[in-house]
Amino acid sequence: MILSDILKKITNNKKQLAVLIDPDKQTLNKLINFVKQINKTTVDLIFVGGSLVNNNINETINTIKQNTKKPLVLFPGSLNQISKFADAILFLSLISGRNAEFLIGNHVLAAKKIKQSNIETIPTGYILVENGVTTSVEYISNTKPIPANKTDIAVSTAIAGELLGHKIIYMDSGSGAKHIISKEIISAVKSNINIPLIIGGGINTAKKLQSVYKSGADIAVIGTAFENNVNLLSEFCDIKNKI
Repeated sequence: MILSDILKKITNNKKQLAVLIDPDKQTLNKLINFVKQINKTTVDLIFVGGSLVNNNINETINTIKQNTKKPLVLFPGSLNQISKFADAILFLSLISGRNAEFLIGNHVLAAKKIKQSNIETIPTGYILVENGVTTSVEYISNTKPIPANKTDIAVSTAIAGELLGHKIIYMDSGSGAKHIISKEIISAVKSNINIPLIIGGGINTAKKLQSVYKSGADIAVIGTAFENNVNLLSEFCDIKNKI
């Protein structure tokens, strides 16, 4: 079970690294080569999803599964990004926003399909944090992120997510973000929840990755950085293993 493995590593004080793959940004040949590079590292998880995915999600999932044994977790941006071939799905509720469709509406529409798929479902409280630019998630979801200087709101939102029964809190500043989420927010949220904390968005240097981990992130998610420079994989994994 994916969540059990995540919790076990946290108990053993091991930081984790997830690579986010957007199917629309990868040809199949490029995807296969990318996955082969991931196999050479200690990357813990592969996330698949994006705000807009026009490619066949099942084809992407199957291609990845045929070329790796690493756990594959859906990070769905829409109802079209659900596949029974994945190992697990982050059942995301956008708790930083007030758009009912992303709090419960889409979940109702997807519920039967996900249950019938028999894949592991991980209830996840998803929190957007402002980073200086309008992200795809912000635009598509028609919600505003939590301001970067409002630590108290981020903390209260994360606590609410845990009390609602979410098993993971995922804080994100968006794909290609100018700034990572501040160490103040990460540290404050981590010290106020008892469930795993995932941090994503803007982590494109070793220094930023170290900051995210040292501030309290259990799992760091990297997407755009690896798309631009696959050689960062080994460096980032070295940092993860030494923290």
